[in-house]
Amino acid sequence: MKSLADDLPPEIAEKIHPDWRKNEAGYWMVRDQLVGRLLGQWIAFADGAVVAAAATPLEVFLAVKRLGVHPFIGRVGHEGEPWYRIRRATFQYDAAYASAALPVLSAEFRSASGSTGVLLDRVIPDTGADTTTLPWSDCQQMQLDPTLGVPGMISGVAGGTAVTMGFLVWVWLDGQEYPCQLQADFGGRERILGRDVLNGLEVLFRGPSGEVVVNP
Repeated sequence: MKSLADDLPPEIAEKIHPDWRKNEAGYWMVRDQLVGRLLGQWIAFADGAVVAAAATPLEVFLAVKRLGVHPFIGRVGHEGEPWYRIRRATFQYDAAYASAALPVLSAEFRSASGSTGVLLDRVIPDTGADTTTLPWSDCQQMQLDPTLGVPGMISGVAGGTAVTMGFLVWVWLDGQEYPCQLQADFGGRERILGRDVLNGLEVLFRGPSGEVVVNP
């Protein structure tokens, strides 16, 4: 069976940790046995066993962060489906945006909790996006290691899918740190803050005055 990682850019695919590939193959060997008891659950599979299971992929990412392994992560019985949909519901606050003003904010993205991160501007708070995505160039600026990433799939508002690399990072915003299930976008250029982070915030969009207020 073709590996999910083989649809990544070649220079990224070659850096995938060999343990991840081993665990991907191991998962497919026992996948039918897992469907009966874990259908619809997000799981992490490593060394021949399910090492974490939860209702959301972010919970699984947080659980395996402490284990120091390179698991295959997926949703049992839904492996061919995109992990996330990036719907790009366009808000309106950057007056220079081509079609309509677009709300943007600045946030610090950290590769490790409590560490100094990279401050990025023009981040779009998008309640239509299941998860946060950044261009691969931003991920490189954060010095994210592809050997520690987890291949996955995303789709856009117009359909179609793309293979991404997922990383557990943290976002520092308004004096607080939030876990973030970041997906590397190898084909896009926009910075999108998705519901994996936004669901932990209160955000006020003041359209007439063109303000985005976090935790008002």
